[in-house]
Amino acid sequence: MFHQLTDHKVNGSCQGHTPMCNKSADGDTPQLPTFSTAAKIRVIITFTLCAVSAVCNLVVLWAASNGGKRKSHVRILIMNLTVADLLVTFIVMPVDAVWNITVQWQAGDVACRLLMFLKLVAMYSCAFVTVVISLDRQSAILNPLGISEAKRKSKIMLTVAWTMSVILSLPQMFIFHNVTITVPENFTQCTTYGSFVQHWQEILYNMFTFVCLFLLPLVIMIFCYTRILVEISSRMARSNLVSRDVHLRRSHNNIPKARMRTLKMSIVIVTSFIICWTPYYLLGLWYWLFSEKMEKTVSHSLTHMLFIFGLFNACLDPITYGLFTIHRHQGLKGCCRSSDTQSELENNTCMIQLTFLSSHRQIASGSHNSDNEGANDNST
Repeated sequence: MFHQLTDHKVNGSCQGHTPMCNKSADGDTPQLPTFSTAAKIRVIITFTLCAVSAVCNLVVLWAASNGGKRKSHVRILIMNLTVADLLVTFIVMPVDAVWNITVQWQAGDVACRLLMFLKLVAMYSCAFVTVVISLDRQSAILNPLGISEAKRKSKIMLTVAWTMSVILSLPQMFIFHNVTITVPENFTQCTTYGSFVQHWQEILYNMFTFVCLFLLPLVIMIFCYTRILVEISSRMARSNLVSRDVHLRRSHNNIPKARMRTLKMSIVIVTSFIICWTPYYLLGLWYWLFSEKMEKTVSHSLTHMLFIFGLFNACLDPITYGLFTIHRHQGLKGCCRSSDTQSELENNTCMIQLTFLSSHRQIASGSHNSDNEGANDNST
């Protein structure tokens, strides 16, 4: 994606802000990108991930939206994360695959600006909703008594997350545009060339995007889960007064199982986001700062692999949610079975007690009537 959007060999063949030119900057014929074998493999894998991610996320969205009239705020968070993953699935993945097939941009200038805007909205929303989940889990563990306000807070945070995703993506519509060269042949690309007067301005914009899109969310998520782990450790230390068994029981009582399960699910979601996207963003950072050195060191095949690995995160989120939901449903079924058995035992016990009391009352009533004939039935 970096080579297609800001390839210096293609963009370097035009000077100034004019979209058309007939010669390269240094007089040499520029080397145009081609549909290489690595790009073909990338297209196949991208379409496969697109299909898998679409099915998984649509199933999760359907299941979460049909889970009853009153939806918990955790379910609302998962639905928003699923919508963000669907944006990646239906915008980022197909655009990337088709762009690799056509090599150059053939959708026009309006589509160039709009799709680059929607692409960044999808990327921002995934990162920001994941941050909201981290903040929500931190509030649930550190302030368990504030559960009544959790839904309202999560709605506010989600509104801020989506609003910031749109606002921070708006510059894409102004800096991306079609650029066409005629040497060595007509070639059109959707790129940022000519939108920045100086090269350092483009680096500054890319660094700002990197900080907002990855570095800042990463810091917030690490901070949240560090506080959560510290709080859990302190609670376990305070509970360890009598023995190890008591410690285990009290630690479970301090943090309910349902809340602990949701915490584990959110940790897996955040971890998958960090693992999948960190290599790609670090590669982008390297390219923005030292593009010429990276061109000589890193092969295009590696850039393809890292971008696909980042897209894989859109498939992991619904799988993670599904695994934890299945575990919960199995636990509920087990509880129902045990509660049914317990209810049956309690009913049998009650029937035995009622039979015993009825027999005792009949015996007492008979003996009382034989000793005091004509006594009142109410006294009996």
